[in-house]
Formats: sequence, structure tokens, C-alpha cells
Amino acid sequence: MENLNVRAFDTLIIGAGSMGMAAGYYLSQAGRKVLLLDAGDPPHDIGAHHGSTRLIRHAYGEGAGYVPLAMRAQQLWLQLERDTGMNVFAGTGVTNIGLAGDPFLQEVQRSAAQHGLRLETLNGPEASKRWPAWQLSAGHVISYEPDAGVLYCERAISGYRKLAIAHGATLRTNTSVTRVELHGDHSVSVVTDNGERFAGRDLIVCAGKWTRSLLAGLGLDVPVARVRKTFAWFESPANAFAPDVFPGFIMESEVGQFYGFPDLDGGGFKIGRHDGGQPVAVDANPAAFGDEPDDLSDLRRFLQRYLPAVGNLRTGRVCEYDMTPDSDFIIDRLPAHPNVQFATGFSGHGFKFASAIGEALAQRVTQGASSVDLSIFRCDRFRGSSA
Repeated sequence: MENLNVRAFDTLIIGAGSMGMAAGYYLSQAGRKVLLLDAGDPPHDIGAHHGSTRLIRHAYGEGAGYVPLAMRAQQLWLQLERDTGMNVFAGTGVTNIGLAGDPFLQEVQRSAAQHGLRLETLNGPEASKRWPAWQLSAGHVISYEPDAGVLYCERAISGYRKLAIAHGATLRTNTSVTRVELHGDHSVSVVTDNGERFAGRDLIVCAGKWTRSLLAGLGLDVPVARVRKTFAWFESPANAFAPDVFPGFIMESEVGQFYGFPDLDGGGFKIGRHDGGQPVAVDANPAAFGDEPDDLSDLRRFLQRYLPAVGNLRTGRVCEYDMTPDSDFIIDRLPAHPNVQFATGFSGHGFKFASAIGEALAQRVTQGASSVDLSIFRCDRFRGSSA
């Protein structure tokens, strides 16, 4: 990469994945000299942005407070498409499925009403008629978001990488940061695994599973735990799961909370389980798909009940969630060091917001505050101290 002989930068970013790469682009676009450091070569499969696709929902069952961030993220994803010529978003629509009275579904409906979002409500038989792959009962309620859809996550990372470098950012790949050194509230340096030292005025830490240990070295313990999750692709009958006849979905069911995608570009029908999972030790690698006894049976149980037309398994994968106690994000500044920001604990639903969070992190460097309110993600909701 360019400029590797330069050791001093305006902003250092540890973790050039979903949030970090976007922040690197927006900072370099603003004229800042940026160094991005990543343990892999993004996009890669050692973080939280692999697996080809993610849903983007606007009416948000996790809380109406997320909606402004989701809407800004949607604008920025479409802008990324225009700036790169890459197809990042597919407008498949998204169905939110549950039973009447389900709190998640009620929040979807409440957030849509509060923010004026388009949302169609159907019962189970109506939904099964409209999207015949579904086998739903009269007790099911479906809230359909026609303006939501699917993001191609690895393409998005590649797009932001291309733009960041084009605007002068330096990307150091396959480089781990072993130590962060603070020098007052206007200077910081990092030391890498090969002994290099880089200095900057500001630091953003968004290094996924490595964030907690890096912050611990600065005296801050963030309550984030690693959890192993699974997802898989299956054969799908011709046209039954095409994006024009089968939207993306998230469903609360008696066998768990599942999410899924239409068959995009012949890749097969993709499904994953959002709840459950297995804890992963800080220094351990998660077990491969199939090593846990319920990896396939969990998915099959749901499919047999609600989507029986799905065919045989193509391939299964594992991923990790960095979970907070309340499943909400942590985005904050280091106490007494406002030039150090950190973003972590995205709890399995963060990627859709990456564009807007990256922009917000950059704005907090260049302007002191972000245009989108991030106060609900402060770390002091778990303790008595934060910036």
C-alpha cells in the first residue's frame, strides 16, 4: 500500500472492517491523513462482515431509537453504489413475522408509525398466498417493509476500501495492534505485532473481537462477550425463492428467532439463527459448522415447519456475535481521552448501520459531534463512567 514510510497520521483506525473502513473513507474524504490497520485483508472471514449478505430493516424491532440511524445508513449505501458503480443494495423487501402481541413485532409497527415508514400488515394465510413458499398459520402476523432489503456486505467493504485509498488513506493489512499508548488528550500511538509504532492525534478502535482486550489495556472493561452462531445455504426450487417472489425475513418462532434471504444470483436460499449460540472464549477459535450437534438440526427444524420446499444443504458457515448484556451497541469515547473513540458490541445486527456509524465516527473527529444521535449507545449505561 502507499505511504507506509509515513509514521505520523491525523487519525489511526484499528479494525478496517464494517465500521472502520467506512470511517476511514469519510475521514480521508474530509482531507484527514488516515491509517487503517487490520489483522486480515478486508473483506475477509475473520471478522463480522463475511457471508455475502445482510438484511437492512428500517422499521426496527430492536427499538425505534435505531430508525434515524437506519435511514441515514440506507442513504449512504445508495450513495456508495453511485460512487463506486457497484451493486450494494437489493430492494427485496423484508417480512417481519411473529404472533399477535409479540414484542418485537409490536416495536416494528410502533417504529414504523413513529417515523412514517411504509409497512404492510398481513395475516398468515394472506402472506402464504402472496409468498407461496411460506407455511404460516392464521395466528401469524406479518409486517412487510417494501423499502427494506439486502446488502452485499463484502462488496460494500470493498467499495469503501477503494474509495478510502483513492482519497489518500493508508491501509496496512495483516497487521495486528498489540498495544495502544496514550499521550494526553491530543496524541496517541499504537504498536503492531512486528514492532512498528504509528502516531496520531485521534484513534478509533473498532476491531471486533479484539476490541475488548485493547480497551482493557487502557483501563476500560467493556461488557462484550463472543458468541458462536451458524448460518447456511440450501438448494431452492426453481423460482420459489427468487427475490421477486420471496422477500428477506426475520421471524420469531417457537423454535427460535431466524432470519433468511431469497436466492440471490443463484447462490441458494440462506438462513441463520439469531438467538441461541455458544459462548466462545476470548482466545479461542469457534468450532466449525457441524461440530456442534444442533448446527444443522436447528435450521432444519425451522425449515420443515415453515419453509418445507427448501432443498438440501449446500454449505454451512459459522460467525461470531460480539454481544452486550442488552444487545444494543456500544459507541463512545474513552473517559478522559476524548480523542479516542471505540465502537463494539454490535450483537449481530450492526452491519446494516456501518455506513452511518462510520460517517458518525468521522464527524466526531472532524466536527466534535455527529449529525446522528449516538447517545443511546454510551458505555455508561453499564457503569458510572464515560466521556
